[in-house]
This record gives sequence, structure tokens and C-alpha cells, in this order.
Amino acid sequence: MSKSARKKNTPLWHPVYWPSWLIVFTLYLLSLLPMSAKQRVGRRLGCFLERKLKSRSRVAHTNLAACLPELAENDREQLVQDNFIACTRGFLESTHAWWRDMSDYYDTTEVVGLEHLEEAKAKNRGVLLIGAHYSIFDFALPLIACKLDKPGYMYRPNNNPVIDRMIEKGRRRHFNIRPFSKRQLPRMMQFLKEGGQVWFACDQDFGRKTELFVPFFGVDAGCITSPSYIARESGAAVICVSHLRLADGRYRVEFSPIQEDFGQDKVRDAETWNRFIESTIREFPDQYLWLHKRFKSRPEGAPRIY
Repeated sequence: MSKSARKKNTPLWHPVYWPSWLIVFTLYLLSLLPMSAKQRVGRRLGCFLERKLKSRSRVAHTNLAACLPELAENDREQLVQDNFIACTRGFLESTHAWWRDMSDYYDTTEVVGLEHLEEAKAKNRGVLLIGAHYSIFDFALPLIACKLDKPGYMYRPNNNPVIDRMIEKGRRRHFNIRPFSKRQLPRMMQFLKEGGQVWFACDQDFGRKTELFVPFFGVDAGCITSPSYIARESGAAVICVSHLRLADGRYRVEFSPIQEDFGQDKVRDAETWNRFIESTIREFPDQYLWLHKRFKSRPEGAPRIY
């Protein structure tokens, strides 16, 4: 039996997972902090991690140099630190979403473009919400789901089953939201055909699954074509969505107009959601996941970036 198979068959209470349960308990305790304390801890911890995680800091520097070359070196260094702070705060906000009451945030979140979402829902043919990895992620899930009638999301299971259990239980307790992994694509397609709304963040580099390259801030970025396939085969309306933390501590969710004819041209589709992400980043440059190697896959003959 392979190592992965043995791990899959190991019960979650097995001693091999006790360190993981300790992490879960620690994160639960952090979730009990008031949100203001989470923000303060996130700033301090983010500054600390920016100094200690040198390899990840270099990735962020490289991404910013490629995407925003107009920035002066000092501005880029400050933006890297701000990005670490934003992402660390986002992780602590996620613990809030996994265990704490979120109802106070539903009415205070600024929602832009709600009329586009309502128009898409009125078509009764499902809605595919194409998102990206901004600093608030799990915290944003209920903020978006509260505006949906039949919410769902695409996800990649965590390799550690204890951590995966923590994350997915935290996500699924909101609005009876339906999870779909890549292995459940037919089930998700049927969900869309029945009028469901699915959030799919598809902006990362998927390595060998890269199917085409489309400019992202003028740099060829590997993209997948599954959003085009899903839209075409399910008939779902397609809307781009962003979720951000505002300077005053509130949050903003923005829905784009319906992307007409999405699914007919996979290159144009990828350009569409890349442009939406770019416009969001230019407004809130610290809140994108610059720590990810967005340009790990390269077109044939193109020089490596990292």
C-alpha cells in the first residue's frame, strides 16, 4: 500500500494527527479574539513573516517587478510588506468565518453591482462567479453566499485531512453552501443547470494543467479553460466577483456585469477575467496573493521568471 493510501485510511484520531489537532485548537483560540485584535495581531505577525519567509518574499518581489514595473524599489518593498500584512490578516479573518458569528458583517459590507447578480439569477440558468485569490478568502465566502439563493463553491481538498476537515466544516456551516471538488465536476454542472450559483477562483498557476497563456499585466500567465467549458456546457451566466478589505475596516464585494458570450472563445474568456482581476489589483494592490508563483508555467521558449 502506498504512503498516500495508508495516510488516507488512517483515522483522524490517530496519534500521527495529534500535531494537526493542536494546530486546529490553536486556531480556534485565535478565532475567539475580537476582530480589532485580529487586525493588530495580523499586522505584527505579517511584518514578522515578511522578514522570516525570505523565499516567499522574493516571489512577491518578483511578481511585483514583472506586473508593476513602474513602482520604485522602495514602493515595491513597502508593498511586499503590506501584502504580507493583508494576507496574514486574511488568514486570521478566516478563523472568524470558520467558528464565529458572521451576521454583523452581512449588512455592513459594501456591495457593488448587486443588480448584475440579480439579473443573472433571474435567468434561472445558474450563475458561475469567477473570482481570484485576494487577501480575504474564507471570510469572503459567507459575504458572497448571503447574496445567493443556492450557493456553492469549487475547492481543492487540503492534503492534511484534519486541516481539510477544519476548513470545510467552517465553510459549509454558512447558508447550506454546497462544495464541489474537481472530481465532482459533473455534479457541479447539474447544480448550475438547476439554478445554483458557484464561486470558482481560477487565477492560480495550475502547472501541468495549464492549457493556454494569456497576458496578465502584460506577462504571459498560464490559465485553465475549465471556466469556459463549465459556462458553455451548463448554460450558466458568468459574472466576475471580487472581495476586499476597505481602509475603514469594512469589506466590499463587487459583481461585474454579466459576461455575454462567455464560453465561446476560451482565450477571450481568460482575457476577460484577467482584466477584471487587474482592475481590482490596481485599486487595492496590497490585497492580491502576490506570494503565489503566478508565472511558474511559461510558454515554450520563454525565459523563467523565478
